[in-house]
Amino acid sequence: MWLVAINPTSGQGRGARLASEVVGFLKREKIEYVAISGISADDLKERIENFLKSNHITGILSVGGDGLAHLILQIAVPAHIPFAIIPAGTGNDIVRTLGWSLDHLEPYLKRVVSESPQPIDLGNVDSEWFAAILSTGFDSVVNERANRLSWPSGPQRYNVAIALELPKFRAIHYRLELDNETIDTEAMLIAIGNGRSYGGGMFVCPSARIDDGLFDVMILKPVSKIEFLKVFPKVYSGSHIHHPQVEIVRSSKVRLTANAVAYADGERIGPAPISAECVRAAGLTWML
Repeated sequence: MWLVAINPTSGQGRGARLASEVVGFLKREKIEYVAISGISADDLKERIENFLKSNHITGILSVGGDGLAHLILQIAVPAHIPFAIIPAGTGNDIVRTLGWSLDHLEPYLKRVVSESPQPIDLGNVDSEWFAAILSTGFDSVVNERANRLSWPSGPQRYNVAIALELPKFRAIHYRLELDNETIDTEAMLIAIGNGRSYGGGMFVCPSARIDDGLFDVMILKPVSKIEFLKVFPKVYSGSHIHHPQVEIVRSSKVRLTANAVAYADGERIGPAPISAECVRAAGLTWML
């Protein structure tokens, strides 16, 4: 039996549409399943955990965005349950890390139900699992402001938050304790990448791999506001890594100390200090 976890409101209703397609596929293939949704993330998590107490499942199909996938990780990884992510959100960066198309659903589902899952590395930050990027700095400051705004709604809220925060943003002092070195630096942004992208296709750690047991740690050191506006869009191609103020180091463990807040897979982790570890083969899923 497969468990289909659904966020019907993700992607402005795309979650509900794709959930219908997933259920239709399972019915056509005569595959046993149960679909579960909830009125909130906490409600959905509780419903799934209660179901798992008395039922054995083959795997979890997460139909939603990175937020739902992040929630599913907290359930699936400790229970050693394979999971597959059906990209129905606005970001879908975990699926990008796995290499799947965001558009062609049925070939993906056919492989998921017919082939064995593969182990992948996952990050663990203060006992919380993440698949893609753990970040802190300007993007986290913007997220904090966007979450406090009551207007506008949707993606425009993030753009308004950027306009409000950039003029007053200053580089933050960070202490990074890595496997083989300690770095004390001022930085505009730090991204700790198990995966390659965040924010809907910003390849902030373009060379990160999910099978090498290491994080790619991207450090953007202080630049002027004008230079920052020039550098930031380059993350969509990954070419920002060639800027002289960008440094990338690799480490299996990172302890970060700063007067700053961190986010992972787009979800708020909380204020530093934080400790993260790249855990080899922590999850089971399907890669391209």
